[in-house]
Amino acid sequence: MKILHVPCLEDNYAYIIVDESTGEAAAVDPVEPEKVLRSAAEIGADLKFVLTTHHHWDHAGGNEKIRMLVPGIKVYGGSIDNVKGCTNKVDNGDKLTLGSDTSILCLHTPCHTKGHISYYVTGKAEEDPAVFTGDTLFIAGCGKFFEGTAEQMYQSLCVTLGSLPKPTRVYCGHEYTEKNLRFALTVEPENEKISQKLSWAQRQRQDGLPTIPSTIGEEFETNPFMRVDLPEIQNKVGCGSPVEALKEIRRLKDNWRG
Repeated sequence: MKILHVPCLEDNYAYIIVDESTGEAAAVDPVEPEKVLRSAAEIGADLKFVLTTHHHWDHAGGNEKIRMLVPGIKVYGGSIDNVKGCTNKVDNGDKLTLGSDTSILCLHTPCHTKGHISYYVTGKAEEDPAVFTGDTLFIAGCGKFFEGTAEQMYQSLCVTLGSLPKPTRVYCGHEYTEKNLRFALTVEPENEKISQKLSWAQRQRQDGLPTIPSTIGEEFETNPFMRVDLPEIQNKVGCGSPVEALKEIRRLKDNWRG
């Protein structure tokens, strides 16, 4: 399994997942279809379907165009998310196959939108798993609670995504890492892992390179929204439960002008 970043718009990423045995590929959130198709052609990938994480235009806005450009292509999206151009609706636990060796598990991760889907992808023998988290889980952050509650975001982040194997690579929808880590340091100024990752992220961006992927294990070390089970994090934000802490950290982040 090979994964290709395709930078789109100002700070979005689309991705191409390639099943290396067959050359068959899937595109995740191809908001700029021509760019994605060009990248697929350059590596000789045969695009079979689209995985849409959620209905927002900067993720689903290329679906109708890609269907015109690639007749017969399937477009998957959450069954309750009203995804533009969707041909095949998916629910939590649905499984898809790409080529001969790549399996995709659909995970319902609501809050940013009601029907947000993350896609957990494994190759042969389940080596090097990856998860495409759209705007639910960012590197060192999470999406705004546009259509859901703190309880839902806790479930999506800490339970659903948090139960994936720690080495699972996290591919999210935006390049927000540097800003997210700067905010994370306001919550935990003494967390060395956050400081180190911020320095690394700044070097990556200076070199014009992505800061993605992270891993689920790294997120538990550096992402304040995934560390809310820790009593010390709850104490820092004056809350008595993980869900209350998550809600408060989101409020702080929404008002932060770093």
